[in-house]
Formats: sequence, C-alpha cells, structure tokens
Amino acid sequence: MSKIRCSWCGENPLYIAYHDTEWGVPVYDDAKLFEFLVLETFQAGLSWITILKKRENFRKAFDNFNYKKIATYNESEFEKLIQNAGIIRNKLKIKATISNAIAFMKIQQEFESFSNYIWSFTNGKPIVNNWRNLREVPATTALSNRISKDLKNRGFKFVGATVIYAYMQATGMVNDHLITCFRYNEV
Repeated sequence: MSKIRCSWCGENPLYIAYHDTEWGVPVYDDAKLFEFLVLETFQAGLSWITILKKRENFRKAFDNFNYKKIATYNESEFEKLIQNAGIIRNKLKIKATISNAIAFMKIQQEFESFSNYIWSFTNGKPIVNNWRNLREVPATTALSNRISKDLKNRGFKFVGATVIYAYMQATGMVNDHLITCFRYNEV
C-alpha cells in the first residue's frame, strides 16, 4: 500500500524525499536553521523544487552554510557567488545572505542561540494545524507577520511574511502536513 502524502510534493523523488524526511520536522540546531533561512531567502519568487535541485550547489558555494564564515565575505567572495551558475545569482539575495549571517550572530549573542530566539515565538513547541486540503494552508499568518517584522527590525533582508511562513513550515515551527498525510502524526 502506498503512503498518502501532501499533494504538493507530487512524484518528484527529490520532493518526496524532502517531504518524507525534512519538511515539518522541528529544527532546533542553529546551523540547520541558518541553512533553511538561506534557502528560503533564495526561494522567494521561485519554486521550492528549483532550490532543492540546487541545494548542494548552495552548500558548496556558501561554505556549508557556515554563517560565521559567510558574515566575513568580502567583495571577492561576493563576485565568485555572482559568477556561480550553480546557484541563483541574484545580487540582492546574495548580499542579503551575507548581512543576514551578521544579524543571525547578533541574535545568538542576545538570546544565546538563534534557536532560542525563533522558537520563543511558539513557546518552544510546534503549532499543529489540522488542514484537510492544500487550499486551507495559508501563505502567511499573524505570527509570520510578527516574526518577519521583528527580523526586519533586526536587520534581516528577504524575510517577508510569506518567506517566514515557508520557513516556519520547513523547520517544523508549524506542522502543515495535511491530516491525511502519513507524516502528520510522525512530526
């Protein structure tokens, strides 16, 4: 018997693997939280499958998503990224990734970890939704608006409410698996 999944992952093996192993799983590790922040930043205006297909290229290009290293990128590293055909070569998103790494570390200093900061918005626990079909799943919520505003006030770029809600879904801050999906109860 085949597993029932959220329909958005379709038949693409990359999408299915992401859905089955990562999407919606609570992430408390700062390195992984930063990786998802980078990927969601680049996803803005594009499809998630585009980002998944380029994920390993992003990993190599951005020093394994090492925010401490990214925060020190200079013009030379920036130019290398602009020339890298394996990633999305959007100048504003690349600059945002560098400045977001700096802002990320400032939050770590203030809250001991980025995880402490971001999870404080949900009292450290995932919000469990009960969606029956994809049409019910929102693109933004009052909470994603609040987090987005706070991040922007802290100097983050490309963190609009839609990007932040997708980030919340990806990192398990919200469980938006449909109730018919086999992953709903697992995460």
